[in-house]
Amino acid sequence: MAAAARDPNFANVYRYLGTLLLAQKSPSRRARPYPSFLGHFRSPLAAPRCNYRKKRNRRENMTMDKRHRRSYEREVEQPIAITPVEYSGLQEAYDHFNGTLFDGKLVDVFITYQRHAHSRGHFAPDRFSGRTAVGGRHELALNPDHFVGRSDEEITSTLVHEMVHVWQQQHGKPPSRGYHNKQWAVKMKEVGLQPSNTGGAGGKETGQQMSHYVIPGGCFAGAFAELAAMGWRLNLESAHRAGPDGGRKSKTKFTCFGCGQNAWGKPDLAVTCTPCGIEMRLVD
Repeated sequence: MAAAARDPNFANVYRYLGTLLLAQKSPSRRARPYPSFLGHFRSPLAAPRCNYRKKRNRRENMTMDKRHRRSYEREVEQPIAITPVEYSGLQEAYDHFNGTLFDGKLVDVFITYQRHAHSRGHFAPDRFSGRTAVGGRHELALNPDHFVGRSDEEITSTLVHEMVHVWQQQHGKPPSRGYHNKQWAVKMKEVGLQPSNTGGAGGKETGQQMSHYVIPGGCFAGAFAELAAMGWRLNLESAHRAGPDGGRKSKTKFTCFGCGQNAWGKPDLAVTCTPCGIEMRLVD
C-alpha cells in the first residue's frame, strides 16, 4: 500500500475520491468532471473506445456520399431529369437504326435539338472538336418545331434521313454544299425511305432541298416497328410561341414544293395542296 500511495496515479485517484465525498456533504459544491487519467482504470466490461481517426474518416465519407447523392436528387414534382431521358432516347434510336439499317457501321455523332428555319433536321460534318482529346465529332440535329403534328415514326424517319448523310460522309462521296445526289438517293431507298423534293410520290429524287416519305413495308418501317415494340417514344416537342402582340402566332406560312403555292394558317394545321395532292410544308 505504501508503494501504491507513492504512485502519482493512485494519489490523483485518492484526491478525486476525496472531492466526491466533500461534494456529497456539501450539495452546493459541484464535482469536477470525469478526469481523463481515470480512463486507465475503466472496467473491462465497459464499452470499448471509438477510434477518432476511424470516426473522422467515416464522417468524411458520409459527407462525400451525401454530396454525391445530392447532385442526383430531384423535387417530388420532378422525380426524373428530362435532359438525360430525352437525349438518351435519341441515342437509343440512333443505335437501333445504326444496327438494323446500317449494319452498325456508322460512327458516333453528337445529336442535338436545334431550330433551323425551313429544315426538319440537318447534318454537319466535323462540327465539334475535343477540348483535350484529339479528334472531332459530326453533328446531327433535329428541329423540335417540326415535331408538332407528326408521329414518332415520321420524326425518326428524319433521323434516318440524316443518318444517310452520316453514312455518305463516312463510306461514300459526300457532295458539296449539302446537295442530295444520286448516291444519297440510292441509300435512302435501300434503308426504306423514298427521297422526294415534294415529300410525296412523283417528286424528284435529287436536289438541294429534299424531303422523303416512308416506303410501306420497307426496311425503315420494320425497324421502327421493332423500336416502338420496345416501348420507345419521344417526350418533347416545341410549344406554341407568342407573337409580338403577346398572342399566339396565327399566320404561319406553308408551301407546296410541287407547284410553289403558299398558304397561311396556325402552326399545327395539316395543309394539303389539292392540285398536287401532297402535304404543304411549314416554312415560317
